[in-house]
Amino acid sequence: MNTESWYLLLQVGLIATAGLSLAAGVISLLLGTFIGIFRVSPVAPLRVLANGYVEFFRNIPLLICLAFIFYGLPKAGITFSIFESGVIGLSVYTAAFVAEVVRAGLQSISHGQFEAARALGLSYVQMLWLVLLPQVFRIIIPPLGTIFIALVKNTSVASAIVVPELMYQAEVIAGRYFYPDVFLIAGALYLIITLPLALLVNVVEKRLLSGQRR
Repeated sequence: MNTESWYLLLQVGLIATAGLSLAAGVISLLLGTFIGIFRVSPVAPLRVLANGYVEFFRNIPLLICLAFIFYGLPKAGITFSIFESGVIGLSVYTAAFVAEVVRAGLQSISHGQFEAARALGLSYVQMLWLVLLPQVFRIIIPPLGTIFIALVKNTSVASAIVVPELMYQAEVIAGRYFYPDVFLIAGALYLIITLPLALLVNVVEKRLLSGQRR
């Protein structure tokens, strides 16, 4: 491939994919954590809203979510840039899966932990942030890692709304220079991001397990 093709892949596509993954990962973690908490909340309206959110986004294609944000919201006067649309779409979509993992983690904690927190006089919010969530995140690191690896791969769908990430740049190069092998190179670049992430998750999981055995 020529110099321009490598520039598009490495300095435009790869950086855009990394930025998109990082921004959407942070937002979806925060949003998904709150939604997961709401799913086990004693407040019924919050549970209903959170359950509806999770079921809705888990059962629609990501492409529809991205298209609605980029093409649909401007008709209501709400406009985002291409990159912002990609981040928002990936975030709200991935948050549904994060929420389900957080919910499962909260429900896996023994009831005795709740009773001990109440005996100490902690409020519900204090119990969550000081007692429950630290334990939950130790439990859910492996499934969270899988979700975020999927998020990196899902950034390729953002090419449908012209976000200049790896897949979009590969399509541009293939169409402009007739390099069909560029998709293999793009796949290798995705691996450069996902494999270290998978290894990091495995290392953290093993350390947590060894800590629990002690």
